[in-house]
Amino acid sequence: MRYTKDDFRDKTILITGGAGFIGSNLAFYFQNNHSDAKVVILDSFRSGETLSNGNLKSFGHFKNLLGFRGEIISGDINDKDILKHLELNYKFDYIFHEAAISDTTALEQDLMIKTNVNAYKDLLDLAIVHNANMIYASSAATYGDAPSPQKVGFEKPQNVYGFSKLSMDNISKEYMKKSNISIVGLRYFNVYGKNEFFKNSTASMVLQFGHQILSGKNPKLFEDSDKILRDFIYIEDIIQANIKAMNPKESGIFNVGTGKARSFQDIVDILQKELKTSLVCEYIPNPFIGSYQFHTEADIEETRNILGYSPNYEMEDGIKSYVNEIKRVYKEEVK
Repeated sequence: MRYTKDDFRDKTILITGGAGFIGSNLAFYFQNNHSDAKVVILDSFRSGETLSNGNLKSFGHFKNLLGFRGEIISGDINDKDILKHLELNYKFDYIFHEAAISDTTALEQDLMIKTNVNAYKDLLDLAIVHNANMIYASSAATYGDAPSPQKVGFEKPQNVYGFSKLSMDNISKEYMKKSNISIVGLRYFNVYGKNEFFKNSTASMVLQFGHQILSGKNPKLFEDSDKILRDFIYIEDIIQANIKAMNPKESGIFNVGTGKARSFQDIVDILQKELKTSLVCEYIPNPFIGSYQFHTEADIEETRNILGYSPNYEMEDGIKSYVNEIKRVYKEEVK
């Protein structure tokens, strides 16, 4: 689906983290809908390097870009030489900044701040030099256990990831006061959809439950999962918000969710309906009580009013659209 009538002919677009989940979907959106735009991807891609929790440092994967015809640069946003190369050898009109240490369980506070906060400031400086509008990934993690509905201005991060994203937002607010470019931060809620598989254990529970069911295993849920509610948002609505943030009425920080809270039990029930299974759910004690979000629901009024965003996918619609991809990934990558 095309989300804007704007013509991006002769425009150059940088997508950091372009081999990741959301970045790769953005890249293909432009290739499929605005083929005259020049898209440049910067991604560190994955190596064997891991964080102290055992998870990969980078989730970027070449398979997310199979069929992409634009330019690809392998590089780290922390590398000043890479940023200088981008400054001197390109003229960007838009920058989509998706690169980050996105693992909410990461313990490396130094790396998190360096990558998510300091490198972002460098990219903002690049955007100003190029007079390029900046659209960047913030996160609902900035809210922590703040009560629903979560609203910009009422943050309470519980981990260094949420803190780093809030720090990005604070930097953005200062730059909004003194720059002529538009700067839009998008606080993603619980995103699911195509190209998330290579996030490994940090992929959405939609995908993880889908693969449990396809393997014939009984879905494992925390006790009282019908009372654990989150704002789950399909990737297509995330892309819609990004595109509508390219030329906004005004700069700002906006929630991107559906504005509706749904349960983990709902996910399993909808998946079983779509996959035509009737496995018995197993309920296990929740070990995260006290450090766990039990209810998230995005206040999207400002996102509607300023960006013109309106979610198109209820959870039933999103999972129905996604289920064939869940099957494909299971067949080609899991079995």
